[in-house]
Amino acid sequence: MYAIVRAGGRQEKVSVGDVLLVDKVNAQAGESVDLAALLLVDGESITSDADSLAKVKVTAEVVKAAKGPKIVIQKYKNKTGYKKRQGHRQPLTQVKITAIDA
Repeated sequence: MYAIVRAGGRQEKVSVGDVLLVDKVNAQAGESVDLAALLLVDGESITSDADSLAKVKVTAEVVKAAKGPKIVIQKYKNKTGYKKRQGHRQPLTQVKITAIDA
């Protein structure tokens, strides 16, 4: 059994025991969070109806806070002496899928 869930603006395919990185969630390590299911595949049956998916509960446990890869932003204008360098690391949360209840 697996599900497609909405996790921070993206869609992820998850099954029980998967560990994935999602956008930052306001929860401490060890707490549990619920993810919105968009599709549920259970053997031969596929559930995509909104009313049926409202009953589906995908539970994940927060493992730890993490950061994404460093992204370097550089701006440069020729012949003017203007250059600017900036970096960014996206805050993420590592979660482990503990249950998919249909």
